[in-house]
Amino acid sequence: MNFTRWSARLPGTQRRAAARADRKDRTAAPAQPAPTAGGSVPAARAEATPAPAPAPDGPVPTLDGLSVHDTLGKVPALVAVVYGPEHRIAYVNDAYAALFGARSPGAPAREALPELTELGLLPLMDQVLRSGRPRTVKSRRVTADVNAAMNLATGPSATTPAVSDTTPAADVPHQAAAPAADPDSRPRSGYYTFTCSPIEVGATEAKQPGVLVFAADVTDQIEAAERLRASERRQREAAVTLQRSLLPQELEQPDDLRVAATYQPGGKDTAVGGDWYDVITLGAGRTALVIGDVMGRGVRAAAVMGQLRTAVRAYARLDLPPHEVLQLLDGLASEIDATQIATCIYAVHDPNEGRLVYASAGHLPILVRDPDGTVRRAAEPTGPPLGTGGWMHTSGTMPLGPGSSAVLYTDGLVERRTEDIDEGVAALERAFAGATGSPQVMCDRLIRALGVTADHDDDVAVLVLQHPARTGHDAELFHNAALELLGGIEAAPRARAFASGVLVSWRFPTELRDLGVLAASELVANSLQHGTPPMRLRLRRTDRRLIIEVTDGDDHLPRRRRAEPADEAGRGISIIATIASSWGSRRTPGGGKAVWCEFALPAGHG
Repeated sequence: MNFTRWSARLPGTQRRAAARADRKDRTAAPAQPAPTAGGSVPAARAEATPAPAPAPDGPVPTLDGLSVHDTLGKVPALVAVVYGPEHRIAYVNDAYAALFGARSPGAPAREALPELTELGLLPLMDQVLRSGRPRTVKSRRVTADVNAAMNLATGPSATTPAVSDTTPAADVPHQAAAPAADPDSRPRSGYYTFTCSPIEVGATEAKQPGVLVFAADVTDQIEAAERLRASERRQREAAVTLQRSLLPQELEQPDDLRVAATYQPGGKDTAVGGDWYDVITLGAGRTALVIGDVMGRGVRAAAVMGQLRTAVRAYARLDLPPHEVLQLLDGLASEIDATQIATCIYAVHDPNEGRLVYASAGHLPILVRDPDGTVRRAAEPTGPPLGTGGWMHTSGTMPLGPGSSAVLYTDGLVERRTEDIDEGVAALERAFAGATGSPQVMCDRLIRALGVTADHDDDVAVLVLQHPARTGHDAELFHNAALELLGGIEAAPRARAFASGVLVSWRFPTELRDLGVLAASELVANSLQHGTPPMRLRLRRTDRRLIIEVTDGDDHLPRRRRAEPADEAGRGISIIATIASSWGSRRTPGGGKAVWCEFALPAGHG
């Protein structure tokens, strides 16, 4: 097959051939205009062809006459040339001499260049000679020779190295005395990056392997990086300070629980997060326990955390069920910052019922250890994190009687990048099953068991609570007594007689006993007038307080109001608020309400 003839028939082939011929004609006769008709190349395409660049006025200069020595002498970087296995000096430029002092050519580097030994460059130069490949060390600290700097400023002839007979003549430049220099332009102490490159030193017939040492000043970059790190450290310290100041400085210690908490911020290169915890005494022996984690890091996360923690304490004073508290927090979190979400657990411990009522907003499960050492996870319900909206949270219940312990924690304790979070929770279960001691000791042991160190990459918050099983004298300080009231005119006298007898048996002082009987009488009278059966009077004493509580079947909560002189009712709650240390009311889970008051016991009583 005639390939030439066959290829000529390919589409576009004739046009390309015509274009080549057209360019050839224009080169031969540039003054003739390109054809506008009858040719194969359109006029527009011909006009778009760029004009050739004008010829230079004279011959292009080459670098053949440029002196390498003069060039290196003007370079502001440090330059030294050595040769042979002993790295004998062949050349140092003015900048090098100004920083380290004058050097005599031909001397071995180990003796004449002690700075290279201090910088650890001699082994590197040996590697360069053996491998023939360049090597670099970054950001080495260099201290300038004060005498050398002074010599550079005055320009003495001492900076001119003598040429020895052993130096390869072809590569030893003439080094004139250093001219007087501007002090601001002199080499300085600081950080330099050294590059050692293999070269050949000497005349063509007597070349020797050598090393070119080139050092660039990177002090400004290092100082800028250090300023950045210092700024980041200050920001981190501010965030940590804010975080710690927003956490409880001292945990409230309930009568029936022992509690302790630990917060550990992430490592020094980690921005602080928004982990928080809290313990809130609700009255009547009940305690709220809170732990949460704001997504994100830095001052913003810590500030959002502080607002949520304050809101939790305010909502807790309403003595609402846990799921209602989370419902309120969910709406507040959206208002604080729609871009921030947070996980949270709000739990309430009631020693009278020996249980933990809780609600969770996307948080990790509570772990409870029974007296026999069995560890249980809190089951559902768990809702989405706070700030997502549109979810109705619900409450769950876990037994937490005497002898039991529980731990609440954030994800920094159990989450690892290399494993599933369920594995971390399982590891925490094993560690919690074997942890003993006080709550603070248990916090520390759990953190160590989970491998959390000062360089951990996330914040960690741990809250441990124990419901101790009391025996002996301690058990004598905790008592409960209850009376079922069916209503009727005999209920109030029965309640007064019951309260008086119980308080006498508990050996309370006469004044406190009388106040307790009065409070019981007023609470029962209020329940008889405004509540519905079933009614119950409960008296409870701890090592620090006397608690009197009345429950009934009506869920209308009483409020304190000012009674007019002519009113026959409305003074009961005011009397309670006047004589008691504190009082409150709440709705009970089964419907109805509980109204309570507390009296602080005298120091040393019991």
